[in-house]
Amino acid sequence: MTSEQLPELSGKVALITGASRGIGHGIAEALVARGDRVCITGRDEDSLKKAVEQLGAERVIGVAGKAHDEAHQALAVERTMEAFGRVDFLVNNAGTNPVFGPIADLDLNIARKVFETNVVSALGFAQRTWHAWQKDNGGAIVNIASVAGVAASPFIGAYGISKAAMINLTLQLAHEYAPGVRVNAIAPAVVKTKFAQALYEGREAEAAASYPLARLGVPSDIGGAAAFLTSEQSDWITGQTLVVDGGIFLNAGVG
Repeated sequence: MTSEQLPELSGKVALITGASRGIGHGIAEALVARGDRVCITGRDEDSLKKAVEQLGAERVIGVAGKAHDEAHQALAVERTMEAFGRVDFLVNNAGTNPVFGPIADLDLNIARKVFETNVVSALGFAQRTWHAWQKDNGGAIVNIASVAGVAASPFIGAYGISKAAMINLTLQLAHEYAPGVRVNAIAPAVVKTKFAQALYEGREAEAAASYPLARLGVPSDIGGAAAFLTSEQSDWITGQTLVVDGGIFLNAGVG
């Protein structure tokens, strides 16, 4: 995006974790497109630099690090405040799913890693943005959960359990941070990203056929939902989980 194409500044600032690619990048695109300034995080510094260039270095900064690292959490919030002077919106998108198989045989160390990255890190970022800005100035938090957190998910059970915890974390934060900060979650079904590739690679048409809307999700689908939940149009919504699933849950109906 060139400087001539940049929208007028909204005056708002977002911190989005795990946003060098995939869903996080799609959310960053949506918020930059409406005029927000954004800090994105990611593990790989080179990928992060490319993402910043794609999104527009005039309004986007990147902070590399691992989401579960408390020093990284502190640095990301600190850099956002230094660069932009505020952090209105937090989007907890960073996540991991390093295992595929039944939980009966799950290595508990892997389970701990999943929870550290998917849940504990989200709480850490929420605590830090609260104390840095939102406690006194308000704002919104969006937690990226999953449909795996609201139904049984064969072979990705650890991930699903962590996302169920993310949904409950959303409820707890919404209760504690009200009335100044709204906290909601988004639960996507399968979105076409590198992260979810194993769920559809080589069989996308077959996977998409089970969706009433006849396609898998794309990052911009989640970007639009996140933009809504951080906008004035959602000012009376908190503690909710918005399922963005192409209608897949309709298939659980009777008949």
